[in-house]
Amino acid sequence: MYLTQEKKDEIFSKFGKDKNDTGSAEGQIALFTHRINHLTGHLKKNRKDFNTERSLVKLVGKRRALLDYLTKKDINRYRAIVKELGLRK
Repeated sequence: MYLTQEKKDEIFSKFGKDKNDTGSAEGQIALFTHRINHLTGHLKKNRKDFNTERSLVKLVGKRRALLDYLTKKDINRYRAIVKELGLRK
């Protein structure tokens, strides 16, 4: 089970304005977080899968860049998405 269209629609409708709002920073961050969690679970079972490890590092970097963008653009949106996804302590 990876990522179906229904799951993507659910993520974007929850974190974006609607399911077609795929460009919002919050929607993209939520999607990246879902994929990061999936890849992390995969890597716990397959420690030597270095291609997946590289993909995971790239995804974390993309998510970090979007989070940095949100901090500069609107700190309240940043705090809301971090709290909702549980990214920080």
